[in-house]
Amino acid sequence: MAAQPETATLTGVKVLVVDDSATIRRSAEALLRREGCVVTTASDGFDALHRLVDDPPDIVFVDIMMPRLDGYQTCALIKRNGTLRTTPVVMLSTKDGLFDRARGRVVGSSDHLTKPFTRDELLGTIRRFVRLEAAAD
Repeated sequence: MAAQPETATLTGVKVLVVDDSATIRRSAEALLRREGCVVTTASDGFDALHRLVDDPPDIVFVDIMMPRLDGYQTCALIKRNGTLRTTPVVMLSTKDGLFDRARGRVVGSSDHLTKPFTRDELLGTIRRFVRLEAAAD
């Protein structure tokens, strides 16, 4: 998919952030809300799946290492759902190894961000995977 222009607004983009770290959830939520995104958070894969059904997002960021249902399992379940199959899923991890990236691709992830990620990395990822309207000047 072609990169979106930096002038593209993120207002109204629905983002689901799934991470067992309250700090990561809160910081990502605050950053994304400042950019106009509609943000939902979940503390694990089961919580995420419940929220996905209620209000499908435009993009999902999911931590790999979580209790109960990890990021790989969560991504695989999202990609098996006919309605959610095309939703971009970006894996979040403190590891940046080739194995982690490859395993994410096998379950259908669109990309991989290494924590701690920057504001520009997070916003750039959304702009790459979500169709946006250019901001009117």
